[in-house]
Amino acid sequence: MLGKTIVMTGATSGIGRVAAEQLAAQGARIVFVARDAARGEATLSRLRQLGPRAEHRVHHADLSSLADMKRVAGEIAAAEPRIDVLANNAGALFGSRQVTRDGLETTFATNHLSYFVLTHGLRERLAAGGARVVNTSSASHRSAPADVEDWQSAKKFSSFGAYSRSKLYNILFTRELARRLAGTGATANAFHPGFVATRFGSGSGPVLAVAVRAAQWFALTPAQGADTLVYLAASPEVATVSGQYFYKRHIAKTTAAARNDELARRLWAESERLTGIRWEANPRG
Repeated sequence: MLGKTIVMTGATSGIGRVAAEQLAAQGARIVFVARDAARGEATLSRLRQLGPRAEHRVHHADLSSLADMKRVAGEIAAAEPRIDVLANNAGALFGSRQVTRDGLETTFATNHLSYFVLTHGLRERLAAGGARVVNTSSASHRSAPADVEDWQSAKKFSSFGAYSRSKLYNILFTRELARRLAGTGATANAFHPGFVATRFGSGSGPVLAVAVRAAQWFALTPAQGADTLVYLAASPEVATVSGQYFYKRHIAKTTAAARNDELARRLWAESERLTGIRWEANPRG
């Protein structure tokens, strides 16, 4: 990874931080997006220790805000002539249905639309470098509610239901993105990190946060969870693989809904409508 530039969200804690540190130690330059300034600076300091010759950089943004998503994508695109890996890793679980300033359900905005908007904003840099897009999904997509056309859980909300849907959307987004990147040299894959002991769920409310912490006694370590992310970002074995869902470095089976290309196209169209983005099939177009 020497000399490679990696853009990452969710790099200040959990599997994202471990992956960023491992990739920096391999010689990569890490450009990451952080919401919390203090955690962002702490992560930047650590990356500089691991890779002192690389000009690591942090950008600050709230990934639930469309304006922030578009702004930070523009800033990164302007500063980076080539991107080798985009790791869309940020994700959150919320204890109640919340709505962003844009009128979007917060789980949907943070866990899905941030992937969509950031990838769109960087599309020319990704195609120029024949880059890899790595999207963090989850096996929880298997329990996504059947009414997947209720994109933002407006009819019926539950914390894990909204989260599971967002992880299904990550896979559907990956499939459609891979189709649109075909012929550019760039690839897109999703993966399940496993259930990992991280800060995940810490902002979901006291009851849910306690339940998540209790379950973490049986969880994987962040290093174990980060392994497949690092593999998809760096391994030559998957340099030309695209549109797949991985678990423990292997292609894994998804649900029928996650393999539904018509559903993927409809989600893409809805994402364009909500964000005001028109994304042509050719990322250079």
